[in-house]
Amino acid sequence: MCRMDLAAKDAAIAAFLHEYPRAAEAGHPALQGCEEVRWSEFPDCPAAIPVLLHALLDQAAAAEAQRVLVNALFGIAEMNAAMPEVLPFLLRLAADPQVPQRSRLLDRLVSVAERSEPVEADNEAMVQWFGSDSDHPEREQCRAVFAQYASVVATLPEGLISAAGHAKLQQAAGLV
Repeated sequence: MCRMDLAAKDAAIAAFLHEYPRAAEAGHPALQGCEEVRWSEFPDCPAAIPVLLHALLDQAAAAEAQRVLVNALFGIAEMNAAMPEVLPFLLRLAADPQVPQRSRLLDRLVSVAERSEPVEADNEAMVQWFGSDSDHPEREQCRAVFAQYASVVATLPEGLISAAGHAKLQQAAGLV
């Protein structure tokens, strides 16, 4: 996943909506409040994140919505600063067995948990590649969200992702 600029992210969302014009119409209690977040105030974050979140509920569009969402929120070695805001919505969606592509969504959450781990300041290679924690406060903020939603993480099923992935989510939420 290479880093896309904001214009490319907006274009990808527009292309997604062209292909799946009704995908964003699905509603879910887990997404309550996602339209109120000022997504565009986060650097390199498209304002249309709610479109993609709602599209995760559309059976036909869910896989492509996840792909576009991942491209909007992840670079090669970093997460977008908006990830701590997106994370509660993703966790609540992943807890619903009726959500399409749930196992892929759980895999995405494992990626967030992995990318949220602190980078040891004395490990120059890691700091060079991933940046320092002080330069990426979203890591600590995501860890706080996982901890805040530990009760949700505790309900996530073991069988839809690898045992290691499930353990990573449990660890991120402070459950182990």
